[in-house]
Amino acid sequence: MNEAIKGNILTPSGWLNGTISFGERIEDVAGSSSDPMLNSDDYILPGFIDLHVHGGAGKDVMEGGDAVHAIAAIHARHGTTSMLATTMTAPPEDIDVALAAIGKAVRQRGKGEARVLGAHLEGPYINSGKLGAQPNFARAATIEEVHRLEKLAPMRVITVAPEISGHLELVSDLAKHGVRVQIGHTLGSYEEGVAALDHGATGFTHLFNAMSGLHHREPGMVGAALAHAEFAELIPDLLHVHPGAIKGALRAIPRLYCVTDSTAATGMPDGEYMLGRHVVHKCMGGVRLPDGTLAGSTLTLDQALRNLVGLGLDLADASKRVSTHAADYLGLQDRGRLARGAYADLVVMDRDLKLKAVYIEGERCDLNDA
Repeated sequence: MNEAIKGNILTPSGWLNGTISFGERIEDVAGSSSDPMLNSDDYILPGFIDLHVHGGAGKDVMEGGDAVHAIAAIHARHGTTSMLATTMTAPPEDIDVALAAIGKAVRQRGKGEARVLGAHLEGPYINSGKLGAQPNFARAATIEEVHRLEKLAPMRVITVAPEISGHLELVSDLAKHGVRVQIGHTLGSYEEGVAALDHGATGFTHLFNAMSGLHHREPGMVGAALAHAEFAELIPDLLHVHPGAIKGALRAIPRLYCVTDSTAATGMPDGEYMLGRHVVHKCMGGVRLPDGTLAGSTLTLDQALRNLVGLGLDLADASKRVSTHAADYLGLQDRGRLARGAYADLVVMDRDLKLKAVYIEGERCDLNDA
């Protein structure tokens, strides 16, 4: 059944006050150009796109089985209409189990679930000296292994530490096959970051976190990102990155986009949860290992949007950073924008930026449990 809803619609060419009509895809967007500050109507924005999701609703991607479906459902209730299920560094057999389940979820979206677009392989091809909250199963990659894993699930993003021997060649090979290679969990230098970009790397995994920092005589991997990146992901929960650093990155990286790096603790009460093979603790809105290391987040993208606006971004810019830029990063022209022919992935928010409705490929989701 087709629907039509009215409000302040954020289109690729700016705000319209009018009506958007859709089935599975958007059929028409009609209205007049209007500043939403001049009325009290709801905001209609592109659905959120999260390219780094480990868990939610007490479930972890590494569990395999139906865990991905529960995770996709909890994030849908917070406005995420499509996502990448993200693995942890782990033994090969654990990664195989997780990717097999992700592959099934890609082929079949359940009712009320965000569309799983594929996998983000965050490790094991990282530096064991910069694990962050990753278990210590880091190892060098082989092209043969990556191609084997690609048969289990669509590999949309892979995080690598480029300073590891053989990884620049891997970056070049994956880039030729259309995989987005991100630099992360790395002790690499500025020069090694630039070399990875020259070989086809396209982004940075949770910018600032688990990478060599910026010093004016040793710019590090953060310096490489700020000086050269077109895209990078960042966790805007205001715990992982100081607001001042977020503002600096926003000025330096044209299409910086936001991810949650969410864990099983998302949407759950304080307590113990699993993150891969790690036990993590949720307390006071954060998730940490027993030694206090941040271990992912409980962030959802609706809160990320509110945080960005709270930092001073206008709503249109903030919306792009939780939706459109991520779609562009993956080369998706039919998501992340409200335009005729695109999937009807959209969120309706009130004037306080609270969710009122979420539509995924035209299907309205039940927000009662959000």
